[in-house]
Amino acid sequence: SPFFTIYGRNPSFDSIHISQDKPSGKLSTKLHSVQQVVKEELESAIKCFKKYADGNRAIPPDFQPGDTVWLASKNIKTTRPTKKLSERWLGPFEVLKKIGSLAYHLKLPQKWKSVHPVFHVSLSEPVKKSTIPKQHQLPPPPVIVEEQE
Repeated sequence: SPFFTIYGRNPSFDSIHISQDKPSGKLSTKLHSVQQVVKEELESAIKCFKKYADGNRAIPPDFQPGDTVWLASKNIKTTRPTKKLSERWLGPFEVLKKIGSLAYHLKLPQKWKSVHPVFHVSLSEPVKKSTIPKQHQLPPPPVIVEEQE
């Protein structure tokens, strides 16, 4: 803060003790009590907001190195003519390592060398393994139009 930059310490918000005989002392006491009430109300409001925010928050999946995930195509430009015709999920890609608590380093194909390989967990979905044995469906081959994919 600017105060810390100038004085080398944070400002003190403790009330100043002034004798109660003077009118300024009464004002100081009144301001101190109002300050306490406002502080309690703010703490109560913060608890209430936190309760509702945490209630609607989903627990992010925890991927480990070696897991495979689908990657959302939201921010990735594909060769499809329109975004509407493009796949919503790309991959699957292997998780190489966990970076922080909400980011993952993915193993991307060589043709995507211009794309940064670290993604937020909200942009990925775990690959669900098939419940039917020996059934694995490969993605369709790319559509070639006018000698381009």
